[in-house]
Amino acid sequence: MKIEKVSNNQIRCTLTKQDLADRELKLSELAYGSEKAKRLFRDMMQQASYEVGFEAEDIPLMIEAIPVSEDCIILTVTKVENPDELDTRFSKFSEESEETDSSIDSSMLTGADEILDLYKRIKEEKRRIEKQKEEAFVPLDQAIQSQKNQTQDNNTNVSDEKQDTIAAPEKSLTFNLVKIYQFNDLDTIGQLSIVLKNFYNGNNSLYKNNSTSKYFLILNKDNHTPEDFNKTCNILSEYGVQSKYAVGTEAYFKEHYTVIKEDNAIQQLAEINS
Repeated sequence: MKIEKVSNNQIRCTLTKQDLADRELKLSELAYGSEKAKRLFRDMMQQASYEVGFEAEDIPLMIEAIPVSEDCIILTVTKVENPDELDTRFSKFSEESEETDSSIDSSMLTGADEILDLYKRIKEEKRRIEKQKEEAFVPLDQAIQSQKNQTQDNNTNVSDEKQDTIAAPEKSLTFNLVKIYQFNDLDTIGQLSIVLKNFYNGNNSLYKNNSTSKYFLILNKDNHTPEDFNKTCNILSEYGVQSKYAVGTEAYFKEHYTVIKEDNAIQQLAEINS
């Protein structure tokens, strides 16, 4: 467990898969305030106090979880000076409090599990395909002999048959994710577009709910790797709030909301704000 001091009111804690394994913790358990999770948080705050002088006794804290890879997650701990302004997604946590539950937003950890699960599925699919190729592979000398026998029996083309026997079919892996983020104003999205200008180039559209004056950005993973799309989502979380996506959501937005930019909203806003 690595502790870094960002400011007097904020620290950053880096947890590895081994840190969680040593405490017999799963990533998603952090969101539900189990005893093992509480012990981890207490240890983290004690270490922060000893190493960087971060004292948070009787002070509300906001803890955000950001997965950066399959083997690592970062917890950002921030002191909340005005508890009334604390987002309802978070709950209070202090080092000495025994009544507290988890301070981490469960929806964020659910999203983290989704990204990490995607890594696992990709690796499992690759291993399955490689295993099929190994099972389908025939040594060259055996393939040649087999084709000679087939030629004698069936008068078939040796060259074509040998190629079919040796070559294993290729399969493509395609995974697409769709995320929605909510923003309070267009200026914030303009700043975000500049940050993502040379990093994200997927399909994305921007809508406005006129009744609430809220903006909604829908973006697709498209041809980005899961790692790059995960980083994009981490950046988006610093500017807006993630909303749940379901099939038909964008169709509903098109019918009931105002379309601000369609297909390449981030790219167009980046050009305007550059």
